[in-house]
Amino acid sequence: MTTIAARDRRPLPLADACCTPLLREPLTASQAAGLARTLKALADPTRLRLVSMVAAHEGGEACVCDLTEPLGLTQPTVSHHLKILVDAGIFTRDKRGVWAYYALVPSALEALSAVLSTAG
Repeated sequence: MTTIAARDRRPLPLADACCTPLLREPLTASQAAGLARTLKALADPTRLRLVSMVAAHEGGEACVCDLTEPLGLTQPTVSHHLKILVDAGIFTRDKRGVWAYYALVPSALEALSAVLSTAG
């Protein structure tokens, strides 16, 4: 899974942040920066709702057109939030004709959970 560095927009592997559980060993500066970018992408009520809506949607994927009405937001606003989640490596985007379909990256939340886990 990848996250996007704020300044240069180059992908940064979230796996770097996921190597050491946060609560058992200190994170390196690089790991902390990668994890912070991922958490920042999720630290928005609309984006959290999008993650839950797409994960719960039939087939595990959804089109922007499926998400605007339930959120009560315009298509450009929903697309903006979806782009942030794609850039953070939380969603994939599959273009089909004029529509784009979004799906949760299977390991995205598992990797985040592993970092925050206290289990040994």
